[in-house]
Amino acid sequence: MTIHRTTPRPRNSVAIAALLLALTGAASYTLAAPTPAHAATAVLQSEAAVLTGGAKAESEHAGYTGTGYVGGYTDANKGNATTTYTVQSANAGNGSVKIRYANGTGSAKTLTLTAGGTARQITLPATSGWAAWSTVDVPVTFAQGANTLALKFTAADSGNVNLDSLTVTTPTAPGDGGPGDGDPSGVGATLPFTTYEAEAGTFKGSAVGPDRTYLTVASEASGRKAVKLTQTGDYVEVKLTKPANAINLRYSLPDSSDGKGIDATLSAYADGKALPDLRLTSRYAWVYGAYPYTNNPGEGQGHRFFDETRINFGQTLPAGTVLRLQKDTGDTASSYTVDLIEAEETGAAAILPSGYVSARDLGVTPGGQDVTAALNTALNTAKSQGKGLFLPAGIYKISDHINLSGVKLRGAGVWHTVLRGTGLKGGLFGQGGTSTVENLTIDGENTVRDDAGGHAAIEGNFGTGSVIKDVWIQHTKVGLWISGPTTGLKASDLRIRNTYADGVNLHGAVKDTVISNSSIRGTGDDALAMWSDGAAVTNSAFRNNTVQLPTLANGAAVYGGSGNSVENNLISDTVVAAAGITVSTRFGEPFSGTTTVSGNLLRRTGSMEVNWNAKLGALWVYADRYDITQPVVLTNNTIEDSTYSGLLVSWQKQVSDLRVGDLTINKTGHHGIEGNAAGKGTFSNTKITQTTATPLNMTGGFTIQRESGNSGW
Repeated sequence: MTIHRTTPRPRNSVAIAALLLALTGAASYTLAAPTPAHAATAVLQSEAAVLTGGAKAESEHAGYTGTGYVGGYTDANKGNATTTYTVQSANAGNGSVKIRYANGTGSAKTLTLTAGGTARQITLPATSGWAAWSTVDVPVTFAQGANTLALKFTAADSGNVNLDSLTVTTPTAPGDGGPGDGDPSGVGATLPFTTYEAEAGTFKGSAVGPDRTYLTVASEASGRKAVKLTQTGDYVEVKLTKPANAINLRYSLPDSSDGKGIDATLSAYADGKALPDLRLTSRYAWVYGAYPYTNNPGEGQGHRFFDETRINFGQTLPAGTVLRLQKDTGDTASSYTVDLIEAEETGAAAILPSGYVSARDLGVTPGGQDVTAALNTALNTAKSQGKGLFLPAGIYKISDHINLSGVKLRGAGVWHTVLRGTGLKGGLFGQGGTSTVENLTIDGENTVRDDAGGHAAIEGNFGTGSVIKDVWIQHTKVGLWISGPTTGLKASDLRIRNTYADGVNLHGAVKDTVISNSSIRGTGDDALAMWSDGAAVTNSAFRNNTVQLPTLANGAAVYGGSGNSVENNLISDTVVAAAGITVSTRFGEPFSGTTTVSGNLLRRTGSMEVNWNAKLGALWVYADRYDITQPVVLTNNTIEDSTYSGLLVSWQKQVSDLRVGDLTINKTGHHGIEGNAAGKGTFSNTKITQTTATPLNMTGGFTIQRESGNSGW
């Protein structure tokens, strides 16, 4: 398997000077706008939703809001035409949906609304014409977190209407101080841990940062800040706001002179009482030289400073506990840079579930022996029995692919069942069929990027309707490398950390696939990528993920394809050669349909492209090898504290149908909107404040059509 390189190609000096940067894009699937945490109402434009079965974006009839409406609910598409939305609700309870529609047929029509798994037929009375719009209110019961709403023209419906938007009202209640409080509701992942930033606690040591300069430790730290412990007795101390029996620590140790890393302990205390020491290493951190980097310190340009370690303390620490990490006399590293602590309750190891056979009963046991062959045999045996395979708690050593073809593989939980790779090898390999992978950790031993020789944690063809859920991945080449023909894969609740290349890459003929509610941090290439390499990625979505600190390349990237979207993700602290989100023809096939970027929050994103000496923006629409002639819809995105420009449109090709609405750009290190490309775009409700350079700087012949609601530029 070859992984594409997102390190940019060198340009000549004239081209470097001309290069401008930063815009966002995403495919056709809509999520709620990032509303303030106290708000409960959001407007979802139908033309930016997931459109299937013949439903399509149109703009023939006047009076719509946004950039158009959804038609195609015609008799030819009866039983199929569907518009699908995702709504994030901070709380469970009763709310409502207001459907804005037009029905010029002269008689009432019906569609079926599915919400929370419950379907009901909705009557849509006639309007005075196709340019006349009306609304109907429908009560909806919401679950906490993500809710899927779909309006379908079923066989029982009369259809023949146009859909403009949904106004969604979700239940309100005070926050509990947990993950996501203080962030806009509906943005990012809902995570099982509470994060404590080291610099926000009490510490004796030295503050690191803030600094975004490439090759500085602070540039790779969360929030660009951390705490360094160098003297015996130096510490970081935080007070737990929720009970926890385990932590995951993000830290940096110095490298060894030969590049192989050092091992060291760090002492831990709860309210002054000693806990088990944390065992740290720099073996999986630190790379050097030119891309794709080596482990030779003599090549200079050291970076990839941070790694993570986790520990279960064997006891529950109640809320209010003061947790201290301290450099004691036995902690021998010359320094410890502490970035953040994630604390949680792990729960007990799961036992054999119904419908599964235990791997132990089929000769697969944890320990130091290599179980690759035994595990493959056990999977085939379980499949032949019509059952899934359960991996009890333990560490299982593997040295090659574990093959999945229409089988279920389940562990006892991410804190309890670990597949441990060997060298560059060891991972799960999909060979077609509908498979399930859940409740386990994949921990590799990669120490450098080797595209040809290394294994991804999970890769291959996953057939139709597969599920990957509750999987923790670290120290592998890639997290998920999903190849065609994969259709309808749902991957959620992932933790992908410290890979040497991409976090997730949907590669080639992948369709209807959703990556959601996942935490992705410290990847060595794009954290999330859709790469239409040889064939289009279609109707797929990156939705409600939290992305932090890709050490190279973008938070999310869409390279070609049709009907894809990047929705309601929280992306922060990109390091180098990176935008927060890019829609780009640098790699893959040309775009063949609409791409939507909706409801995302980008914090401290954008970065320098050091090979080009170019400043990349937080949102980047990049027409490189091909024109981008298909619609790129950017709606309801928020950019905060962009390192350079907020939105960048470039470069040598044209971007001919850019649609920007409800974009907020607040504080930039360069322009608000910057561009150097031919083409045209419409902008509405785009607000810019606190730019270092001029709010607008467009060259290259790009034409801006200003609609209502713009300010600051």
